[in-house]
Amino acid sequence: MGNKVKASKTEKILLGITAVFLCGLLTLAWQDRRSAGSEPVMMSAETQIPEEELMPDTAPLNLNTASEKDLVALPGIGEELARRIVAYRADNGPFESVEALMNVKGIGEGKLAELDGWITVDGENKK
Repeated sequence: MGNKVKASKTEKILLGITAVFLCGLLTLAWQDRRSAGSEPVMMSAETQIPEEELMPDTAPLNLNTASEKDLVALPGIGEELARRIVAYRADNGPFESVEALMNVKGIGEGKLAELDGWITVDGENKK
């Protein structure tokens, strides 16, 4: 512990430059925090997409004739839900309206709204 090593002139200069650099960084960080705290930055990006771009290019899918494979191609309909739709149709007969699809477990108002324009029952579209 008695051995002390003296820093050379070059090392002292480098330490001084490093200290000045770190002080500058701290000052910039402090100023950045101070300016950020005074005025919150609000950003918004509203983009309106024409309804034609959201709607399918094909005719709506008829729930009374669609296969499981056809149903899986619909937004938000997976294999299990497609199976339930076909099973419901087999057990209860054809759907009388698009809204009757809500009788299938797993389909509520939200899911039905997602399917608006994508499905039909014998030519009737949900509006």
